[in-house]
Amino acid sequence: MNVPRTIRLDLAYDGTEFRGWAAQGDPAVRTVEGMLAGALEELVRQPVSMSVAGRTDAGVHARGQVASFRTGSSRTPTQIRDFLNGRFAPEVAIQAVRDMTEGFDARFSATARAYRYVIDTSASPDPFTGRFTWYRPRTLDVTAMRSAAAVLVGAHDFTSFCRHPGSGRSTVRDLQRLTVRRDDDRLLVGLRANAFLHQMVRIVVATLVQVGEGRLSAADVRRILAARDRSEAPRPAPARGLTLERVFYGRGDREAARRDGRSLRA
Repeated sequence: MNVPRTIRLDLAYDGTEFRGWAAQGDPAVRTVEGMLAGALEELVRQPVSMSVAGRTDAGVHARGQVASFRTGSSRTPTQIRDFLNGRFAPEVAIQAVRDMTEGFDARFSATARAYRYVIDTSASPDPFTGRFTWYRPRTLDVTAMRSAAAVLVGAHDFTSFCRHPGSGRSTVRDLQRLTVRRDDDRLLVGLRANAFLHQMVRIVVATLVQVGEGRLSAADVRRILAARDRSEAPRPAPARGLTLERVFYGRGDREAARRDGRSLRA
């Protein structure tokens, strides 16, 4: 066995048929991590422990997920990529595999994550995009939603917008960007933060939708945020409309984010 290396995987997946990213105690429960780790262990012939930038929930998708693991195997990045794609694509697609410097960790080295949520407001649903959108055929007030979104931007305690994180864990997150725009019959909500709490994105989206329907106002959103009480906010939006779009690492990625602001606003 060779000197241990850190391997980075850049991947995308359709989360519809998965019970989320994280492997479960029951191997019969289908998860992205469980499937990939099992295949990697077969390839490198040693146990594999994976780190991931975003632990997506059941039904949530990823276009720009990043995972990493340590191995003493001499398998090349190309061999790893081709082996995994040969077994799992297109449901799970490995976009790139690379060796990283000592100390890189997909989760702890990340500086920000960007998500996108898609709402389909058309009169009839599209069977070819339905797995990736929340079908909600009604008019939403985008201007009101943007006003409410502005309330949430910045570093705040997002207790009202997450499932209980566990005793002693911080619920403060820096929501760096929250945008709402219309694209024909679709409404696109873009979010970027240093990190997200469990179900935070889906609860924020559900809250903005109620604003768009006229059931809540920007002042109500400010009140909900200040309450730090999960019961004050709506139920989460469905998982199927949510996609992890991108993970950022270091200064180079922050500069790229500024140059690529248009795509983040998607």
